[in-house]
Amino acid sequence: MGTYGSLEAAGPVLDALGDPTRRVILETLRRGGPCSVSTLAGQVPVSRPAISQHLKVLGAVGLVRHESRGTRNIYRIHRAGLDELRDWLDQFWDDALEAYADHIRRTEEERDEH
Repeated sequence: MGTYGSLEAAGPVLDALGDPTRRVILETLRRGGPCSVSTLAGQVPVSRPAISQHLKVLGAVGLVRHESRGTRNIYRIHRAGLDELRDWLDQFWDDALEAYADHIRRTEEERDEH
């Protein structure tokens, strides 16, 4: 990895989630569970070919997986695909907690000095 480490790992997931239709598809799968392209097309206001293309992008970055059932593919969220994004976002939380701890230490030191 380069200079940006976990951002480089999270970048493809962030790029994929940059499209609002992909976010809606992922949310639809999260709420409704595994389903086919046809089912998704009935719930997301885009064509079946567009759904398939969006699922292809989400699959390429590891956010969805599919299994074949006859002539249909059933798509489901692959939660491990969010690991790099979660790790990157956790750094912000870690930074905030560290800043809070520093503030508490400084406040206690100032109080002890008085």
